[in-house]
Amino acid sequence: MLAWPLLLDVDPSAERVDPPFLFLALLPLILAVVAAEVSEGGMDARVLALLGVLSAVNAVLRVVSAGTAGLELVFFLLILGGRVFGAGFGFVLGCTSLFASALMTAGVGPWLPFQMLVAAWVGMGAGLLPRRVAGRAEIAMLVAYGVLSAYLYGLLMNLQGWPFIAGVQVPGQDSTELSYVPGAPVLENLHHFLVYTLLTSTGGWDTGRAIMNALAIALLGPAVLTTLRRAARKARITRGEVVTSGHVGEGPRH
Repeated sequence: MLAWPLLLDVDPSAERVDPPFLFLALLPLILAVVAAEVSEGGMDARVLALLGVLSAVNAVLRVVSAGTAGLELVFFLLILGGRVFGAGFGFVLGCTSLFASALMTAGVGPWLPFQMLVAAWVGMGAGLLPRRVAGRAEIAMLVAYGVLSAYLYGLLMNLQGWPFIAGVQVPGQDSTELSYVPGAPVLENLHHFLVYTLLTSTGGWDTGRAIMNALAIALLGPAVLTTLRRAARKARITRGEVVTSGHVGEGPRH
């Protein structure tokens, strides 16, 4: 879906190029992840409540940090949430955070499903990082992941919207080093895309996002991780009490 400019078979004489809107399958995919997590015991009522709270906080953070020059706070909490609650939680949190923030900032548009999907991958990737790393090593790992994910997010978002921003070569005219060329070989269009990304995004927006992720995780990460893990332990204790006692709402009998 994201790589459609490189994979779509386009008629070079076409006056209009539309992406394949496969993102219509995104909502059922989110619901399937939630259902799978609930059925496996990965999300109980408290964890679902935390999902709503973190989504709302992320939406507010995105309003406060409007993203100018890539300086936005939405990703650091997404990464920490995925780290604590797992890949499925991180995937859904990425989708719901970007959706809620788009409603608050009037950012709903054809780019939104792509933002939701790539942000979901960021949260999911945080949940797939090695679990045994702890302490300062864990913060260092999350900082490195925050930097890497910032550049990958920018790269993938540029890819899906590149033909509309950089322009499409008009038949009979020479293309620039940034233009999307309908019907051109994949390597030629890939070269144009990489030049476009380096000149317009990598050194500016993506670097700003990477710096903000690194600073937020390094400075706020330890405290936020402790808070989220305390909430996660309470949720697990609740499930354990129900299983041990055999009576909902009661603690273990001695």
